[in-house]
Amino acid sequence: MIRVILADDHAILRDGIRAILSHEPDIQVVGEAGNGQALLELLATQPADLVLLDVSMPVLDGFATTSALRAQFPGVHVLVLSMLDQESCVYRMMQAGALGYVLKNADITEITYAIRTVAAGRPFLCTEIGLSLLRRATQRQVGANETAEPAYTIPLYRSGPVELSVREMEVLKLIAEGLTNAEIADQLFASKRTIETHRQNIIEKTQAKNTAALIRYAMLHGLIE
Repeated sequence: MIRVILADDHAILRDGIRAILSHEPDIQVVGEAGNGQALLELLATQPADLVLLDVSMPVLDGFATTSALRAQFPGVHVLVLSMLDQESCVYRMMQAGALGYVLKNADITEITYAIRTVAAGRPFLCTEIGLSLLRRATQRQVGANETAEPAYTIPLYRSGPVELSVREMEVLKLIAEGLTNAEIADQLFASKRTIETHRQNIIEKTQAKNTAALIRYAMLHGLIE
């Protein structure tokens, strides 16, 4: 059982997340805090495996809270849940000790997957942030050398070390566009659960640890542009 504490200054958001996570058999919300200081005080008496933490909070913000939490409770993993998508904010939180970062507009499937991944001690970036960072890194690399060859000179599609079905290729390309499972399901006229299955099959075949790694794999092997 993954013991989770919710840290956000908006009670209505905490109530919503708690209600959603109550349907997950392996995740239990064991506490809530409205700011960073209250969170640290709660952790002194309430054991937890993971903190779902906002960045913008009163009294003690996410940056200071994460640094203090990692120093005082090194066994507790930090997963950021925030509306802030600036690259500088993501880097600062990860440098402070956060292991994962998810935007509040992510669907619940991605949030619960992030919780399980970070609770297991593995890093996680949500799809939107991962793609954004990857694109910026690629742009910087190409811009640094105007005479360099294009970052990816392989054709749009070719057979690589793994074989994906036609439907899996369709799903992969839509993932690369930043669509959620629900949006992909609508576009392909399929159920959300079917898309989740395709997505999991793609991840297992490519052995990508997260969405950003999956997109990089697909680009390097010519599966997408």
